[in-house]
Amino acid sequence: MMELTLIQKITVSAIPIIFAITVHEASHGYAAKHFGDLTAEKMGRITLNPIKHIDPIGTILLPALTLMLGGILFGWAKPVPVNFANLNNPKKDMLWVAAAGPASNFIMAIFWVLVLKYSASAPEVAAFFLLEMSKVGIMINLVLMVLNLLPLPPLDGGRIAVSLLPMDLAMKFSQIERYGFIILIALLFTGILGEIISPMIDFFARLILSIFA
Repeated sequence: MMELTLIQKITVSAIPIIFAITVHEASHGYAAKHFGDLTAEKMGRITLNPIKHIDPIGTILLPALTLMLGGILFGWAKPVPVNFANLNNPKKDMLWVAAAGPASNFIMAIFWVLVLKYSASAPEVAAFFLLEMSKVGIMINLVLMVLNLLPLPPLDGGRIAVSLLPMDLAMKFSQIERYGFIILIALLFTGILGEIISPMIDFFARLILSIFA
């Protein structure tokens, strides 16, 4: 079994990472449009064109660093703009718009499990790269799904929590959003984030592999 060089590792990782992140964001846009907000559509963000969603740091630099240094594969794209006030039922529909991103990652993780299954019958050279690509695809999508479901604004889980909480508590909880990104980065670099999400990632990985592999 051949071992990947750094260039090969980046090559097999590029497609699953970019599309995991961009499909996640596009899904928010599709859901927002469905529930009445056309902000993302007017800005050309309801698209699967990765160029529209790529953030130089979150989509390229940070995933590349985590690939080189090891640890949890991590990244983000430019957030799709959503004006929740334009939704048909802002507080209720916020849940579905927020959940669309993690749901898309779960579906893509299943897709990569099917690629993993197919790789066993592919020609030897192709099989190895499909295997490595599918491993990255499964991991990055499960990381994005679990990470974004954490109840921390502005993550999707935070939006879902705001949608479900009574209005007075929701307003207080949403005020955390101004500090949310700082909290997330602190959790990442202290290793606490990995300890929180790794068991959940492992659970979902075992689940979909047992069903679809």
